[in-house]
Amino acid sequence: MSSTPETLSADDQQRAQKLVAACNKVRSEVARVIVGQQDVVEQLLIAILARGHCLLEGVPGLAKTLMVRSLADAMTLSFHRIQFTPDLMPADITGTDIIQENRQTGHRDLVFDRGPIFTQMLLADEINRTPPKTQAALLEAMQEHKVTVGGTTYTLEEPFFVLATQNPIEQEGTYPLPEAQRDRFLLNVIVDYPSRDEEGQIIDRTTSTQSATPAPVVSGPEILECQATVRLVPLPAHVRNFVLDLVRSARPKDPASAAWVREQIDWGPGPRASQQLVLAAKARALLKGRYHVTLEDVETLALPVLRHRIVPTFSAEAEGVSVDDLIRRLLREVPRPDRKLL
Repeated sequence: MSSTPETLSADDQQRAQKLVAACNKVRSEVARVIVGQQDVVEQLLIAILARGHCLLEGVPGLAKTLMVRSLADAMTLSFHRIQFTPDLMPADITGTDIIQENRQTGHRDLVFDRGPIFTQMLLADEINRTPPKTQAALLEAMQEHKVTVGGTTYTLEEPFFVLATQNPIEQEGTYPLPEAQRDRFLLNVIVDYPSRDEEGQIIDRTTSTQSATPAPVVSGPEILECQATVRLVPLPAHVRNFVLDLVRSARPKDPASAAWVREQIDWGPGPRASQQLVLAAKARALLKGRYHVTLEDVETLALPVLRHRIVPTFSAEAEGVSVDDLIRRLLREVPRPDRKLL
C-alpha cells in the first residue's frame, strides 16, 4: 500500500488553478505571434514547469527561435541567444576573467566579465554546430544552475532554462551532442511543418502590416511557485510501476527485456529518464486540470522524454527502424499495472 495522497489539498489545488491560469495566459500571448504548434508550446511549458531543459529539432524556417523568444517575452524573463558556430569557445558562453585597471590608483584587478549564459532563458541556437568542448560548457549550468570560471563558482538567477535547437537534416559541419549532454534535456521535441490552413495564416501575418509582441503575463517568482506546485502532485502506485516497467524494458542488458529489445537497442535510458518522465507527467496533469498523474500522461510524454535517451543498434538503423518506432512498440507491449495495487 502507498502512503501517497490521491489528490492535492485544497490550498494546493488553489495554487494549481493559478498555475493553469498563468499557463493559459502564456499560451494566448505566444499564439499572438506563433501560428499553430500548440503541442510544441505545451511541451515547452511542461519542461519549464518541471524545471527542465528542452531540445527542439526541426528543419529551418519553422519559427523555433521566434517561439522561444515569444515564450521568454510572455514570462518576463531575461533572455539571451547564442548562435553556436564551429569557432565558438567555452569562454564565449560562460564569460572570462579580464584585467581591469583602476584609473585613479593604477592598480590592476581581475574582473569577471559575464557571458550570455547569465540569463534566465537561454536559447542555444543550432547547438550541434559547435565542437563538444564548447557544448560541454553548458553541462554544469544545466545540471547545477551554476557556472565555474577560474576556480570561482557563480550561481545563476532562477528560474533558469536552456532551450536548444538543432537542424536534423544537415550533417556536414555538425557535431552530434554526446549522450551525457542529451540526457540533461528533459524533452526532445520535434517541430513539424504547419498544416495548410496554418501556413496560410503565417503568410497573412508575415507579409502584411500586422505585427504582435507578447505581453509579459507571468513573472519569475510565479514560475518558481508553479514549479514547486508541480512536485506536490500525487503519483499513484500503478503509474509509478508503469514508468519503471517502461523505462527498464528499454534496457537491452536488463534480464527482463524482450529479445527484440536486445536486437534493436544498443543502449537504453538511465534512471534520470524515470525521474523526468514522472516530473513531466505531473506538469501535464496540472495543465489538463487534474490533480494526479494518469497513465495517459506518461504515454503522451514517453516519446519526447525517451527519444534522445535510446541508442538503436546498427541493424535497427539499417532496417529503417527509428527510435520513435522502438518507443511506440514498447508502449504497445509493456503491460499496464492494475490500479487495484494502490
